[in-house]
Amino acid sequence: MSEPRVFLLPDLGEGLTEAELVSWHVAVGDEIAIDQPIAEVETAKSAVEVPSPYAGIVAELHGKPGETLDVGKPLISVTPLSSVAAPVAAADHAAPAPSPAQPVVEPAETELAEPKPVSTEAEAYREEEKAGSGNVLIGYGTPGGHGVARRTRARKAAVVLAEPAETKPTEDDLALLRTRVPGKLGAVISPLVRRMAREHGVDLGDISGSGESGLIMRRDVEAAVRTTAPAASPEDRPGEMAKPSVAEAVETQGRDARTGLAVSARTPVRGVRKAVAANMARSRSEIPEATVWVDVDATALVQLREELKTNGTEVPGLLAFIARFVTAGLKKYPELNTRIETAEDGSQEIVAFDGINLGFAAQTDRGLVVPSVRGAEKLSARELDAEIRRLTQVARDGKATPAELGSGTFTLNNYGVFGVDGSAAIINHPEVGILGVGRIIDKPWVVNGQLAVRKVTELTLTFDHRVCDGGTAGGFLRFVADAIENPSALLAEL
Repeated sequence: MSEPRVFLLPDLGEGLTEAELVSWHVAVGDEIAIDQPIAEVETAKSAVEVPSPYAGIVAELHGKPGETLDVGKPLISVTPLSSVAAPVAAADHAAPAPSPAQPVVEPAETELAEPKPVSTEAEAYREEEKAGSGNVLIGYGTPGGHGVARRTRARKAAVVLAEPAETKPTEDDLALLRTRVPGKLGAVISPLVRRMAREHGVDLGDISGSGESGLIMRRDVEAAVRTTAPAASPEDRPGEMAKPSVAEAVETQGRDARTGLAVSARTPVRGVRKAVAANMARSRSEIPEATVWVDVDATALVQLREELKTNGTEVPGLLAFIARFVTAGLKKYPELNTRIETAEDGSQEIVAFDGINLGFAAQTDRGLVVPSVRGAEKLSARELDAEIRRLTQVARDGKATPAELGSGTFTLNNYGVFGVDGSAAIINHPEVGILGVGRIIDKPWVVNGQLAVRKVTELTLTFDHRVCDGGTAGGFLRFVADAIENPSALLAEL
């Protein structure tokens, strides 16, 4: 029987190196076709379905729902149909099967006569991408798949990945070996579990894992910690400061040691929330930001939309009009449509762009994401409105592509939908500016020396002080504010 073909988790783009396995669409023993969705994974950008580049019988699923998988690591093993259709009679007279061999992973092909060495898992993954129906495009299937795998040139060579040379085992390796379950899969221990056991002096060899096939889980280590005898008192260790017992250091009967309160829930920081947290922390630590704001009389813009509605035509939303003013402002003040890049030697340069990819913050059930309208400077208010609505929907469906979520050059944030007036927003790294729009409400306003009730909103611009000074930031903000207060004049010029 042929060895199963191993499909590695595809490159998810935009520098993403891992994904959380949400669910399997297939099970071991199922027959699958090329381009059939086999699993749903959630990256830091969106939730996507992964199609199979192979047809055959599912031999093994490399992961369980909830686990985080690394790009380039095995996702699924598929046995070709031709190898499982062998006659039963032949199997009855066959010699005893040898011990299972490691799956064959083909190397990347080159134009040269010699095979290209497989030096990394990424290279092996690239070849797996080429096999089957073609390059895998997450969320869109694999192009050109018609149930038959084809090659454009002859195979140069095939390499069987040998096991690495024997090295001196580390303490963690020995701990892992001691926890293997006879006759079952190895009880693979996560780094978090290993570290927790090491810090609290728990011997993993004494623990029976509660997970499938004896897998040692975090709860197993915590249970072992709670049953561990308290450490010796300070009186028994002269010169040492008092320390909490091992059991107190983790938790005692579900109670937090620091606050004394019962722990009601634990929510892992992963997926979109993990990506947002990392990006915001990096922005605050790297970007010397400053904030300017202004109150704006949006009465004229609101009235303009109402007048357009009387014509019976579909009218763009207020955000689309403001987006049109923002793109015009970025053309006038291009410093805010740039990016700071730092070289390995520590030198920095400001990178300018020939075009504007306008990002906008969209709240979804999975967290805050920032899809971007590519080439926004070329679009009218009506076209911007259509693209904003489309991107908002695909983001909420979890189907936005990495390119749609990670290509912005400036961000527009409408936090007025949450009923707030202003916010000192955090810049979406690596951009250098973000413009916030508060709610539009009735406020007293002086018009031609007379007090009147007007539709007023607040614009807040947070910018990277490395790329421009307050004069540029204030000029851009005032440009957008003037456009909102006199929309007809600017729209006539655009």
